[in-house]
Amino acid sequence: MSKGVLLVNLGSPDSTNPKDVKKYLDQFLMDERVIDVPYLLRAFIVKGIVLNTRPKKSAAAYEKIWWDEGSPLIVLSERLQEKIDSHTGVPIALAMRYGKPSMKSGLQELADKGVDDVLLLPLYPQFAMATTETILVLAEQLQKEFFPQIKLTTVPPFYNHPDYLTVLARSIAETIDDLDFEHLLFSYHGVPERHIKKSDITNSHCKIDGSCCQTPSPAHQFCYRHQCFETTRLVAEMLELPEEKYSVSFQSRLGFDPWLKPYTDRTIEKFGLNGMKKMAIVTPAFVSDCLETLEEIAMEGKEIFEEVGGEEFTVIPCLNDREDWVKTLSRWIDEWANKLETKKENA
Repeated sequence: MSKGVLLVNLGSPDSTNPKDVKKYLDQFLMDERVIDVPYLLRAFIVKGIVLNTRPKKSAAAYEKIWWDEGSPLIVLSERLQEKIDSHTGVPIALAMRYGKPSMKSGLQELADKGVDDVLLLPLYPQFAMATTETILVLAEQLQKEFFPQIKLTTVPPFYNHPDYLTVLARSIAETIDDLDFEHLLFSYHGVPERHIKKSDITNSHCKIDGSCCQTPSPAHQFCYRHQCFETTRLVAEMLELPEEKYSVSFQSRLGFDPWLKPYTDRTIEKFGLNGMKKMAIVTPAFVSDCLETLEEIAMEGKEIFEEVGGEEFTVIPCLNDREDWVKTLSRWIDEWANKLETKKENA
């Protein structure tokens, strides 16, 4: 039995050319777990409307944050892969759910090395239909069709794992400990409210009413909203932040259906309008800096805050390839590999 790991992140266009951005958006938005409406309606929305209007705008946004080496998300993910690879003897492959390198190519890379037991590691702390679930579904499809010899084991959402929380809290503390800030905003990627209710395995718990996320339930295993608030609560405890010193918001909404609230852009604006001068913001739904953190938050968010009177807008970087994050992931991988080895010896 040979072991290997597939790290999976969101993905990115190949370049800032509108044609490449259009190709990427087509693959991303046509995913039935991203825009979860019947195929014909999804095709009308995406191919008939969005892909005729959004690629140029998105390409311009990518232009603002693109690095000489390429997409920040891809470059940072590659750096993470390389560092983990140097910390563990287990082969590490990298894939993106959308774009390149594909999940199929990542599995093929491992298969070519003789790997038949793969640890699938979605680089998302919280579970969501449009992130973790779509990776798991595609991985299962690929395994059945192309890699029947491979056994897949998946790392569950780690939003409340003490190791992850310790690294996240430390990364925040490194920025805010010497910072004179009035408020820390935890901004998570938004999802439509209907996604929360669709993920409710009890079919009755999720009301999105301000109390259900604090009421114990089996639904929390797949509730993105609960997991975001829980990450925030646990990190705030570690940092000893008083309740009035932090809050939660959700960014990147699309379309006209209700998404998780409060919205990040409106929250930032409200802070400034209410006289706040110094705020900090962290984005714990992402482990790698990307368009949503580097452009939407660090650029657009800062502009919104300053336009309404804010003065200092501090953005806390994602975990990226920090050494303590690399060591944490490497330890999880080694623990999995050791368990497999022990199980094999005892068989």
